[in-house]
Amino acid sequence: MKLFLFVLLVVAMAAANAQTVVNNRIFIGKTDSVSSKILNEKRKVWIYLPQGYDDPAFTKQRYPVVYLLDGDGHFASVTGMIQQLSEVNGNMVCPDMIVVAIPNTDRTRDLTPTRSLVGPDGKKIPGFETSGGNEKFISFIQNELIPHIDSTYLTAPYKMLIGHSFGGLTVMNIVVNHTDMFNSYVAIDPSMWWDGRKLLNQAHEVMKQKKFAGKSLYLAIANTMPIGMDTQRVRKDTSGTTGHIRSILDLADILKANSNNGLNFAYRYYNEDNHGSVPLLAEYDALHFLFGFYKFPDDLGSKLYDPTAKIDVAGIIDKHYSDISARLGYKILPPEGQINQLGYFYMQSNEPEKAYTMFNLNIKNYPTSENVFDSMGDYYDNKKDKAKAIEFYTKALKVGENKDTRDKLNKLMK
Repeated sequence: MKLFLFVLLVVAMAAANAQTVVNNRIFIGKTDSVSSKILNEKRKVWIYLPQGYDDPAFTKQRYPVVYLLDGDGHFASVTGMIQQLSEVNGNMVCPDMIVVAIPNTDRTRDLTPTRSLVGPDGKKIPGFETSGGNEKFISFIQNELIPHIDSTYLTAPYKMLIGHSFGGLTVMNIVVNHTDMFNSYVAIDPSMWWDGRKLLNQAHEVMKQKKFAGKSLYLAIANTMPIGMDTQRVRKDTSGTTGHIRSILDLADILKANSNNGLNFAYRYYNEDNHGSVPLLAEYDALHFLFGFYKFPDDLGSKLYDPTAKIDVAGIIDKHYSDISARLGYKILPPEGQINQLGYFYMQSNEPEKAYTMFNLNIKNYPTSENVFDSMGDYYDNKKDKAKAIEFYTKALKVGENKDTRDKLNKLMK
């Protein structure tokens, strides 16, 4: 819709944020709620919607959904990271995604799979009396929260679950016992020591027997060892102070030993981070791992922004998004905004054939968008083809009224 003079400006225009300013206050999301019959309580959730979600100039799209446990603790960091890696500075590390963060009411109750009163050192811990409600909480997510989100928001079939500590324990419980609930999982320093390693022992058997084709898991391990220990020495330790990290290292061994079960798995040990600081880096690394296929390979990306490269631009883009669609399990079209920017880049680079190809690709993929016809009108206006420019500006206004388009049409009509 607007002509960009340089490729750097094209990239900079993609840096607009998804935040909303109201009365000089910045909001990054909204609240929603579900009255749960399963949990017998009203549960609030925090919702983040991508930048273009409500933009009337573009065709409505559906977005993958990230479900975030301990949502009140991680909402700001995860939403900011997803926005940065999917939108800002032209980044395409991961897709734009909706985030559904679940704040806690009774954390111990909801995030522990069995009732237990003791910590990893075997000592009784006050506050564990309500433990063991994880299956009910999982049922709430599966049977009440996810249907509500899918019926209320523009969601795609792809779903991810992120959890830290007890939340990571919940992630692993779902991986082991409710595998098909999500497509990908991020377990950050999970409390696999819980209840005498009961879930860890179950995972040992399930990972040998079950198939996990199409599922992905990223496991993060923090440095919770006493000073002077390393990951080799700690395995031989038997004290309660190392029970947490030993249980996670054992989980990593189980996952590695069963690499033929189809699970797409990676893990990392974060030597410089403790249990509290590890989520931020782990989430960043997890997004890179889980969506390693999403962005254009560097060689192709550089060719797309080389106007002199002799390439089949539309063919490269179509193939890339066909591959992404196969990976995510549903059809994904090349983003309208990205293709639009490429079209203007080629037009300003004096590559009219490539520019036309991009604008025409958008018209084919997004025929209900006012923007795509306006951009083709700009293309013909740039070529001094007044009749065709009027034709496409008129088509744009039939789809939706826009002041900029109307002004350009009136100018040509005069």
